[in-house]
Amino acid sequence: MKTIPIAARGGKVQTADFGLPYTKGSGVDGWLDSLPKILAGNSFRFALEALIRARAAGKPIIWGMGGHVIKCGLAPALADLMRRGFATAFTMNGSAAIHDFEIAIAGQTSEDVEAVLPDGRFGSAEETGREMNEAIAAADSLGMGEALGARLVRIANPAFAAHSLLLEAYNHGTPVTVHVAIGTDTPHTHPAADAAAIGATTHHDFRLFCSLVAGLHDGGVYLNVGSAVVLPEVFLKAVSAVRNLGAPLADFTTINLDFLQHYRPKVNVVERPHANAGGPRYCSHRAS
Repeated sequence: MKTIPIAARGGKVQTADFGLPYTKGSGVDGWLDSLPKILAGNSFRFALEALIRARAAGKPIIWGMGGHVIKCGLAPALADLMRRGFATAFTMNGSAAIHDFEIAIAGQTSEDVEAVLPDGRFGSAEETGREMNEAIAAADSLGMGEALGARLVRIANPAFAAHSLLLEAYNHGTPVTVHVAIGTDTPHTHPAADAAAIGATTHHDFRLFCSLVAGLHDGGVYLNVGSAVVLPEVFLKAVSAVRNLGAPLADFTTINLDFLQHYRPKVNVVERPHANAGGPRYCSHRAS
């Protein structure tokens, strides 16, 4: 073996990149500065900078989310980001919409599946199935997200209304799209379920979502938060549809925030949309 001096070899990690203890009183800026300038630490800073640039430039910031984001209590924080200009649209899978709707009408959600599955009571909540399906069936020319928000204006419990992102976004005039697959969501088993209406309203929202994705060009941000399959697939199809119609879509940022780094969010959100798109900016960050 031939050896070389370590100084000549160099290293990808240096002490200048190390994290530092937090300095009391330095605030959030001090905490960010204390993070390591390596891997996820840099990705996190990049994500924040992209959000700040997009807000300053008036570009879209679209939050796509799965059910756990809502049922773990983050709707009020997202509504606050919306009011501050750091969220211009929300995209939900079916479970996120269900949890949010139940919180608005009952202040609780997320049943104990193991306890009720043996006797078939899983997914049988009367109010959830009835009210969501009636709102969807009566949507007329509305998409699913807007129809659910409009229904909550009428029926939400005032004690819990401020905890509903569907309702807060509706009152703020912020678009919410809901993307469902028939059979994946508990309201689909309710007697009031109208398959044609479910399909029509979620398709309306897909078309709306495509128009929102088109606005990402040159500085927008799309975040995938807690959806491992449905929303990464929907986002990729929207990207392709926008480009197929001849609209430019490049130089935007995609961010994956998830407990686990799954294949679809990593590939369909963080990597593929930027392939050969002219100077991509993207990052992937795992958040616990």
